Amino acid sequence: MKITDAKPLRYYDISPEISEKSAVFPGDAPFRRTAGLSFSQGSHLDLSHIETTVHIGAHADAPSHYHAGGETIDLRALDFYMGPCQVLSVKASSGKRLLPDALRVGVAAPRLLFKTGSFPDPNRWEAGFNSLSPELIDFIAGQGVRLVGIDTPSIDPHDSKILESHQAVHRHDMAVLEGLLLEGVPDGRYELIALPLKFKGADASPVRAVLVEK
Repeated sequence: MKITDAKPLRYYDISPEISEKSAVFPGDAPFRRTAGLSFSQGSHLDLSHIETTVHIGAHADAPSHYHAGGETIDLRALDFYMGPCQVLSVKASSGKRLLPDALRVGVAAPRLLFKTGSFPDPNRWEAGFNSLSPELIDFIAGQGVRLVGIDTPSIDPHDSKILESHQAVHRHDMAVLEGLLLEGVPDGRYELIALPLKFKGADASPVRAVLVEK
């Protein structure tokens, strides 16, 4: 008996391409891939290594990134990063935090991804992106949300030193995805798969984030 997929999956890849052009926070380490061996130079294979911030592209923040006693990314439970998910479009003025009244529809899944459209080019740094307010984090946590995601580099403003929304996430033991690419994804419910790599002791990890149509 031949094993086949009963039905092809329909999905959205919501991870931006990672390259030397990828925008990172000012002062953070950009992505760089160096070839040790290559077919073009007569080697028997391609072999390369990379240097980069772990907060590159679509990525999962670990609690250790924003709290001294937080878990590192290798210790986080994987069930945060896969399961029922909701994509929700929101609007706010440039650089503003989103408040609870930005929610125009009810929360319908334990993983909520905010589509702000305020960081449209992942290869160009723009400081005026939208972020989340701690009040919004508190509200959606009360609705049963376990993971929050956003299509910007951070759930806090670029110049925040207190990281109020990250601290709210820590209080509620929620997971965070940042740097998602949600352009062209209709609002609605999906299955999310966005597993972080098991980097020992790391404060974050890139993910290959995918939304599967329900």
